[in-house]
Amino acid sequence: MRSTDDNSILYAISSKNGVKGTLVDAYGVCAENISEAMRKKMGGRTFVKNPIPGTKYTIAISSAKGGVGKSTFATNIALALKKVGCRVGLFDADIFGPSIPKMLDIKETPKTDGKKLSPILKYGIQCMSIGFMPATHGEAAINWRGPMVSSAIKSFVNQVYWKDLDFIIVDMPPGTGDTQMTFVQEIKMDGVIIVSTPQEVALIDVKRGIRMFDKFQVKILGLVDNMSYFIGDDGKKYSIFGEGGVKKTAEEFKKDFLAQIPINVEVGKTGDQGKPIVEAIPDHEISKIYLELANKIKSIYP
Repeated sequence: MRSTDDNSILYAISSKNGVKGTLVDAYGVCAENISEAMRKKMGGRTFVKNPIPGTKYTIAISSAKGGVGKSTFATNIALALKKVGCRVGLFDADIFGPSIPKMLDIKETPKTDGKKLSPILKYGIQCMSIGFMPATHGEAAINWRGPMVSSAIKSFVNQVYWKDLDFIIVDMPPGTGDTQMTFVQEIKMDGVIIVSTPQEVALIDVKRGIRMFDKFQVKILGLVDNMSYFIGDDGKKYSIFGEGGVKKTAEEFKKDFLAQIPINVEVGKTGDQGKPIVEAIPDHEISKIYLELANKIKSIYP
C-alpha cells in the first residue's frame, strides 16, 4: 500500500517541539499526498491565548499540590502589589475551594448589567470569585466534572469588567490536570509563581507543574518556599517540613528562587479575620517579604 488517500488509516506523530510530525498510513508509509481537509483534521486543535480584558499583565499563582498556602500567598501578593503602587485585580479560579471570600471577608454578590459582572472592591483591589455567587455561599458543594470546570473558568474570567489593571493575580486550582492545562492554553499568562512547602511529597508535584508550564511556554517567575520553618518560643528555628527542598528544585530546573516564607500564627489569624497580614500588619516581617517580592515583580514588567 504505497498510495495514501483520505480513506487510509493515518497517524499524527508528535514531535518534541510540540508540532505535529509526519503523517503516515497504517503501514508506516509517509502520507505526502493527503488532502488539506484531512491535514486540518489530523493537525489537532490550535489554541489561541487570549489576554484578560482590562488588564496589562496576568500573573498566575500555582501549586501542583493543595494545602501549601497558595491562596494565602495569592491574596497577600495582590495586596502587596497594590501597596507598591499598582492597580491590581484578584481572580479566584479555584473552583472547588474558593478561599478569597473568607480571606477578604466578602459576603456580597457582584453586581451585573446582564452581560458582565462588576468586581468587588476590597482593600483597594478588584476581586472576583466563584465563591461570591449565591449558589456557592456557605459550604455548598460544587459538583462539576472536568469539562464543566474548564468551561466555567474560561467564561467566568472573560465576563468580568476588570478596570484598567496593571496586574491580575489568578489563584489557580491546585494540580496539573485538564483545568490547569485549559487555562494555560487559552488564557494569556505573563508569568506564573509556583508555591510549595519543602517536603518531598509536595516537590514531586511541583516538578510536574514546572514541566507543564514549560511545555506550554508559560514564563515561570520562580518558586516560593512557603511555611518553610517557624521560630519556637526558645528562639530556635524548626523546619518541620524539611529544609532546602524548594530551593534545590528551583536550581535543578534553572528557575529563580523567589522567597522563603516562615510559618507565623499571625498569617492564619489575620486571614481568618478577613484582613490578610499585608493589610492588617504592614510592618510585620512576613509583610515585608511580600512587599519585597511585589517590588521585584513590578520591576520585571514596564
